[in-house]
This record gives sequence, structure tokens and C-alpha cells, in this order.
Amino acid sequence: MAFHPPRLGAPDRSSESLRVACVQLASDHDVDANVARAEIGVREAAERGARLVALPEKWNAIGGPELLHAAAEPIDGPTITRVRGWARELGCWILAGSTVISEPGEHKLRNLSVLVDPAGELRASYAKMHMFDVEVAGVSYRESDAERPGDEIVVTEVDGVPLGMTVCYDLRFPELYRILALHGARIITVPAAFTLMTGRDHWEVLLRARAIENGCFVIAPDIIGDHGEGKVSYGHSMIVDPWGTVIARAGDAECVIVADLDLGAVDRVRASIPSLANRRGEVYRWPADVS
Repeated sequence: MAFHPPRLGAPDRSSESLRVACVQLASDHDVDANVARAEIGVREAAERGARLVALPEKWNAIGGPELLHAAAEPIDGPTITRVRGWARELGCWILAGSTVISEPGEHKLRNLSVLVDPAGELRASYAKMHMFDVEVAGVSYRESDAERPGDEIVVTEVDGVPLGMTVCYDLRFPELYRILALHGARIITVPAAFTLMTGRDHWEVLLRARAIENGCFVIAPDIIGDHGEGKVSYGHSMIVDPWGTVIARAGDAECVIVADLDLGAVDRVRASIPSLANRRGEVYRWPADVS
């Protein structure tokens, strides 16, 4: 696990805030066009004062296995190199949502979320852990056909604030989010390409639940639009506070949403409803018959 524990004697954050942004994109198969529109969104977010700018899942290219293999790049390829240049120029952190990454000697791709710091350095990366192999309203999604799952839980930091990294379908696995919180995460990112059908009923509910359960901020930039073959993403990117209140919400188009995170709210909520402190870790057991 990539975990950098909070420093002993960490500063009191009760009066601190962090301005963050989600860039919602209608990405498709055209890498150059997607990257160009993402740059416009990142620059708008930076102009609006965002210190951390988050892009969605597969923001530079989204589609079926053939398209993903054609669009895949190494982590030091042109897409992430562009992101590093934006971060350096604009002096902000950028969560490069996720992109499909090719690795030497591996046929299957990684769905990798990358965090870039204001110096343009790669600060952390997380490979999506749960593959979206489902059928929704007659449309089949088989991520494992082109991608292989990650197996490392990642907690990093943004300006000294512990941040946990997840991607899209991970949202349905609360144990991952609890582990991130127990390892110090105060912000959790969820870049996504959440389906329209499930998004209508589940997206907001799950985001708010993960924030409430763990007393943390959740930053969730989502893709929007039709990707062909009946696959449509919901959009409605959100930023949720530790009480479960949606403090910023996108609509049904490409846009940028911005919110100021009151970092002291994490401690206040966790003190008010101390579910993390009241856990009974010593008695929790996985059922023996679970495969």
C-alpha cells in the first residue's frame, strides 16, 4: 500500500480551506480533441483559484477495447506529459482523472489515476481496483477484456492534506473507502465514467454515503455523454462535504465546478459522529463461505 502517514504534530486545520475543482468533459475517441478541451477546463479552474483540479475517468479517450488499446500510452507519454506541463505552468495540483496506460510486457492495460503536483512531478498513482464487468439495461460492460485490476490502496497528500485515490466502480465497495479513511484520508477522489442508467439512481446516493460513513470530503468528476454502442455516461460531477452535503454539482453539459473545502469540518464531523473511533475492528470477521 502506498501510504504516507500524517505527520506527528500536524497543524490545526480548523480555519484552513482548500479550493478544488472538477472538470466535467464529454470525452469520446478523439484524443487530441479531448485533451484540448480538458486543457480549457483546467485553465478555467485555475483562473477561478482552484488549488486541486480533478479530471474524470478516461478523459483523454473512452470506448471499447480496440479504441482503448489504440489510445493507450505509457505513463510518460504525451497525455500525462501535457498534464505535467499544465500543473507546472498554472502552479496547481492536477488529478489526471484516469487514463489507460500501457506497460512493457503486459497485454492488458491499466486504468490509472495520476496525481501531479504544482512542480509538474508525479506525486502518486492508483490503478483501478474493481473491474466494471456488468450488464446494465441490456448493455454489456467488460472492462477486464482490455484492463487488469490494480491491487494497491493509495493514500497520498495534497498540500499536506491526506488524500485517498479511487476510480468509478470502486465507489460500490465501501470497505476500500473505510480503509482509506482509517489510513488518514480526509479527501477521497472518485474520477468516473458512471453510466446514465445507474447514475440516475445511485451516483449521488453512493457519493454521499461514502462521505458520511467516513467523515471526509469526496471529489467526483464524471464524464458525460454518449460513447457509442449504447454506452452513455451520466455527468453530474459532485463535491461532497463530510456531513454528506453536496457543495458543488454539475449539470448536463461540459463545465467546471468549484468549491472551497473547510478542512476543519472533517474533525468536527468525526468528533460529532465518531463512527471511525467507535469501530469494533477486533470482532469483524469475513463470513467463511465468501469466495
